[in-house]
Amino acid sequence: MATSTTGSTLLQPLSNAVRLPVDQVNFVVCQLFALLAAIWFRTYLHSSKTSPFIRHVVATLLGLYLALFCFGWYALHFVIQSGISYYIMIIIGVENMHNPMMIITQKITSLAFEIHDGMFRKNEDLTPSQRCLAVRRMPSLLEYLSYNCNFMGILAGPLCSYKDYITFIEGRSYQLQQSEANGKEDTKYEQTDPSPNIAVAQKLLICGLSLLFHMTITKTLPVEYNIDDSFRATASWPVRFFYLYVSLMAARPKYYFAWTLADAINNAAGFGFRGYDKNGVTHWDLISNLRIQQIEFSTSFKMFLDNWNIQTALWLKRVCYERATFSPTIQTFILSAIWHGVYPGYYLTFLTGVLMTLAARAIRNNIRHYFVESPAVKLCYDIITWMATQLAISYTVVPFVLLSVKPSFTFYSSCYFCLHIASILVLLIFPLKRTQKGSKKHESVQPVWSKKLEEENLLQKNSYSTTNNSFSQKQEITCRYQALKQ
Repeated sequence: MATSTTGSTLLQPLSNAVRLPVDQVNFVVCQLFALLAAIWFRTYLHSSKTSPFIRHVVATLLGLYLALFCFGWYALHFVIQSGISYYIMIIIGVENMHNPMMIITQKITSLAFEIHDGMFRKNEDLTPSQRCLAVRRMPSLLEYLSYNCNFMGILAGPLCSYKDYITFIEGRSYQLQQSEANGKEDTKYEQTDPSPNIAVAQKLLICGLSLLFHMTITKTLPVEYNIDDSFRATASWPVRFFYLYVSLMAARPKYYFAWTLADAINNAAGFGFRGYDKNGVTHWDLISNLRIQQIEFSTSFKMFLDNWNIQTALWLKRVCYERATFSPTIQTFILSAIWHGVYPGYYLTFLTGVLMTLAARAIRNNIRHYFVESPAVKLCYDIITWMATQLAISYTVVPFVLLSVKPSFTFYSSCYFCLHIASILVLLIFPLKRTQKGSKKHESVQPVWSKKLEEENLLQKNSYSTTNNSFSQKQEITCRYQALKQ
């Protein structure tokens, strides 16, 4: 099954054998190669044996090679995009890096805001997370290219902060902050590197199961069948809604596979360690992109979003939600749609998501407290909200899969726009809690992506400092610990 691709066709025979497009085969094979390269990178180019310069060079060259293999001459986009952005930082000045023209990719915009926060804003004006992520010196060109184009994340991410990446490259990832049993704060440092082998093995097992599910079940439950004329004409409403749920559930394993494999590659290289829990168990989810169990059993729209594409959610929160001057939820959803691409289905999904999010928030704020006193009543409430959440999520993301306007409106019109209308009615009936003004603005309104998730990702992990950073290591640790306690 030969297909057109700008990347290498070396694996075309394998593509024909497994009956998958060659670009998908290239992606999977390159990610598996990256996994082996990550193990080699951690073993033979460990920070205790190799300088950060060599680690940056190898990570960058391997990353560009994988991009070239997968995308051919399209890989020039990585170099050109990074090069132009770096040129702007050097020539025009980093004080202009927060300009909307720089919103091109997650890493570039994240670093732009982190530099802006660290070099051009007063420390007292920053939130705890912004203070901890602020970059207070200009990256070198090699550091910048390594951050953007390293082999561990060039194909599938996930996003990480610049400081976390530099800390990993320089070998300072395993310095821990701990608290003594008597509650007195104490800073301690662990010198031995915890092994990621168990975490990598677990994630590879998830990858295998997700791939198996995708290769078997997913193909038998196409999302497009939801708009099939005969199905819509003959199936009852319960059957249609049940198929809507199972078809969208079956569409998720390909994301589970890609994101979990990307996470495993970073872990195999030694990147992604978040710290130890109180029992001394290691956590390798610093840059994880999803929590499958919480996704499949989410009982609210917010809970689903908190655990799906986590790093993108945090990026949207950091660069848009926290900085928006009005309607942060709407602005964030619009930015998310623009970032995803130009397909109309993306915009339909995210505009529908705005309605669903606001309606779900209104219901939760106004009625949930009536159902949490009795365990039995709360269980019934959780079951009902799980069913409603899964249906709402499936209804919302159909255009995201169908992409085009006509099939998307065919689906919504066949459902009589029922959940759109229901969401509007909910917003007319139930009041939304107003945002308090002043310094507690962001504390009084829970964003789409919870603060707890942000704090866990930022603060329950290893402390660090950047080379030539004006903050000392001890100040960084204190910053993170104090923010975690808030």
